[in-house]
Amino acid sequence: MTDLIGVPADYNAILRRAMDSLFRTFENVSEGTLIVDADARIVWINERYAARFGFTDSQQAIGLDCESVIPNSLMREVVQTGKPILLDVLENGREPLVVTRLPLKDEAGRTVGAVGFALFDEMKSLTPLFSHYSRVQEELIAARQSLAQARRAKYTLASFVGTSAASLEVKRQARRASYVDSPVLLLGETGTGKELLAHAIHGTSVRAKGPLVTVNVAAIPDTLLEVEFFGAAPGAYTGVERRGRVGKFELANGGTLFLDEIGDMPLPLQGKLLRVLQDQEFEPLGSNRIVRTDVRIVAATSADLPALVAAGRFRADLFYRLNVLTIHAPPLRARRSDIEALAYAVLEDLSTPGRGGHGRHFELQDDALRLLAAHDWPGNVRELRNTLERAVMLSDSERIDARTLAPFIGAASLPAAAFAAAADGLDSAGAPACAVDSYAQAMADFERRFLSDALRATGGRVAEAAARIGMGRATLYKKIAALGIAV
Repeated sequence: MTDLIGVPADYNAILRRAMDSLFRTFENVSEGTLIVDADARIVWINERYAARFGFTDSQQAIGLDCESVIPNSLMREVVQTGKPILLDVLENGREPLVVTRLPLKDEAGRTVGAVGFALFDEMKSLTPLFSHYSRVQEELIAARQSLAQARRAKYTLASFVGTSAASLEVKRQARRASYVDSPVLLLGETGTGKELLAHAIHGTSVRAKGPLVTVNVAAIPDTLLEVEFFGAAPGAYTGVERRGRVGKFELANGGTLFLDEIGDMPLPLQGKLLRVLQDQEFEPLGSNRIVRTDVRIVAATSADLPALVAAGRFRADLFYRLNVLTIHAPPLRARRSDIEALAYAVLEDLSTPGRGGHGRHFELQDDALRLLAAHDWPGNVRELRNTLERAVMLSDSERIDARTLAPFIGAASLPAAAFAAAADGLDSAGAPACAVDSYAQAMADFERRFLSDALRATGGRVAEAAARIGMGRATLYKKIAALGIAV
């Protein structure tokens, strides 16, 4: 004994007593306990645990590999790694067990075996933990399914509305592109449906069950594009996620990567993209890990790529690599016969509850259809939708005529002659509406008449008139002065 009364000098005895007591406590409250040697062979198992796995005598299990006695046992992993598995769920065909596995080490620190406790009797106390685990698993599965659905094609070739010769040719080329795995280059003005074609090509290809991942090159700062494409290792730069970042090439593996507005891609990144297309592998930023990828590229741009190549702003070798199958999406002015079908498709969508039409069903008068067909639509289908949406939101009637549409068709609304053309194909003087020299005057006449009517309807109140016709007040004041309108 030491000078301190009651304090033992041999602390090892206390340690041994604590270890023995702890083992006995776990053995008593557990459903089962076993000990294995360095080769994961059972050297001891209690009667309850042995009986659970079909042994009438626990001695029958001694010397057997732990996996032959306990299916799915991880005791071998513990003795091989020397690391504990503190809390785990053992599935064995019956009610699952909560288990704890601890390595046994000698004085030199070598792993000589392991001990495992099956805490079956404590399952009820762990019910909240299992409930939370199950809920998290369900939410994870739902999130993955939602993400997978978001990376599916949203459009088909049927979504490309039109039966004109230009539209049918585009559909034929897109259908052919879906049969092969080569890169596709979609060219055309903004608003011509290039993204829709990319979705349709993916959705009818052999990769349809794989992901469709989109990168809008023009919408991402140049400094972030490389990370967006190839990802980054943890800590590769300030602000990167703790687990790193997965790039779009890796996310699109087995599917299609749609590169929108590729003409805006910076030159340094063009070289890296070309290398990935050729080698089908890349390294995430700040990593030495090689990632193999199997991705089909569909690229789109409204820019003149050959002109950019000639100006040195786009790599010729990348252009030739992408320019295998080229599809030109025609502007709306090149397929005017499709405008009526497109307009009604847009109106049908706008009639959906929650959209601008508030559930109403709109009909275009003949003069409105002729007015739509007379416009050149520099913004193409996107401009057509914008025009119809504005008209629908501000229209009091479900029957839309030319006068309702006129204020919304471009910055330069069609002239008064267009109303005559919409009615019977003649100008305001009764002649065929083709007089190019009179266009500017006709435009001014129409604007003067239209704005005068709007001001008269509001009693000369400029702000109210501007709000009614969807024009800025300052713009209306300028037009009043330019056209000599009396207020």
